[in-house]
Amino acid sequence: MARIAVIGAGTGAMAAAARLAVAGHRVAVYERTETYGGAVRRFERDGFGFDTGPGLLPLPAVYRDLFLKTGKEPLEACVELVQVDPSARHVFADGTELSLPNASRAGVVAALDEALGAGTGGRWGDFLVRAREAWDRTRRPLLEEPLWPNWQVLADREPYPAVPHKRLLRTRRAGTLAEVGAWELRDPLLVALLESHALAHGLDPRATPASAAVLPYLEHAFGTWYVRGGIRELARALYERCLARRVDFSFGAEVVRVLDKDGRAAGVELADGTAAEADFVVAGVTPGVLDRLVREAAVRGADEVAPQHGAASRLTVLLALRGGRPEGTAHRTVVHAEDRESELDALFGTAPGMPARPTVTVLRPEDAELVPDLGHEAITLSSVVPAQPDQGWAEREVFDLHAENLIAVAERAVPGLRDRLLWHEVCTPADIAEATGAEGGAIPAPALAAGDGRLLHPSNSTAIPGLFTVGGWSHPGGGLPHAGMSGALVAGLIVEGPEFRGSQ
Repeated sequence: MARIAVIGAGTGAMAAAARLAVAGHRVAVYERTETYGGAVRRFERDGFGFDTGPGLLPLPAVYRDLFLKTGKEPLEACVELVQVDPSARHVFADGTELSLPNASRAGVVAALDEALGAGTGGRWGDFLVRAREAWDRTRRPLLEEPLWPNWQVLADREPYPAVPHKRLLRTRRAGTLAEVGAWELRDPLLVALLESHALAHGLDPRATPASAAVLPYLEHAFGTWYVRGGIRELARALYERCLARRVDFSFGAEVVRVLDKDGRAAGVELADGTAAEADFVVAGVTPGVLDRLVREAAVRGADEVAPQHGAASRLTVLLALRGGRPEGTAHRTVVHAEDRESELDALFGTAPGMPARPTVTVLRPEDAELVPDLGHEAITLSSVVPAQPDQGWAEREVFDLHAENLIAVAERAVPGLRDRLLWHEVCTPADIAEATGAEGGAIPAPALAAGDGRLLHPSNSTAIPGLFTVGGWSHPGGGLPHAGMSGALVAGLIVEGPEFRGSQ
């Protein structure tokens, strides 16, 4: 039985802790804030409740496997999962509306043909077939195995089977997601639909490799799910599973240094000077924070992926409304920007700023647990913003003004919104930074192949023996499913050793 110190109580860290504890190890988690969950937080006021982090759960099989492997009670015995249908409603810049059924190829094709015109559904369906091929080629090396030592193969090889495109007497294949849309979908609304999947992860579709086609495919193939009571309930269930496996949690316990002995990680030192010895250390922190904790310029081998720092964050606006949720309301509505190119220039240009009328995701859960009574409704708005806290525009007042833009955009999806508004609360990148420790409130994207490795993440193992990384800032990247996968990979590396190659 080994002693294992886990830095941070995010979902990836808790996933690793639960798996390691059930394997017979003695696990202690040290969290600098006063609660668990990392970015998966909850805001409550006047009987209203809101998720301030992720609002939906893709690929729930990751957490089903986690709960199956760590206890007798399955995931569904600990939380109530609800499949969201329609998966999403889209309101495009020209006023066109589209509702996409959940996990139904035939239904999606029919909905597209009806809303956007005959033939559009077929083009999207053909695209999904190619996206599935990209998924099949990358699923295991990117999600289910530790990062390959020769990771450059993943960086250089584009797994998406792009259709040949003749242009200026040359035959080319799409190298970016934007080119996939322009050359293969050939419809501005289909392009907007495709690019919205990249933007939701803080990615610029003009620079994101074509392999990002797996993002809409994941939603199509595995569906979109909601946890009754909010995603915070998933974090609560995971925390309780850790407690049941006798994981020890210390909150308000900031780790300031990773201890070493003879060149190997040997425990952690806390801000109060306390030292906790350990045989292994698992760090659920950003690469920059990890560098400071080991007091070295770098902790990774020369053959490993350089730390990737996210450039995007998220602004979230929580709305408390009088009047109940109308019957038949879509859980999720994506209101597309009136000028997508201007939005992308504002977010990802040389001087990032706030787009005037951004793409806004509107979440309207049908959940009596989130409202004081059925005569009220809780709505969450979110939009991508740059993660650069030192810029003058990032002052709180600027975010408050930008929140008004989000509310104005959301009125396209929720008529009469302002007339029903009781109050609203704004959650800024600074709030994300406080919860997660990520500089500027940056949010990590999921790992993607190609693109010179820009969207790969550092390996879970490090150049320091006994020190491992977990969570969204390490392989296989950000998002709830990926965090859970990283916990499984770290547990495998510790329990089975460096030869571990993932579950078969």
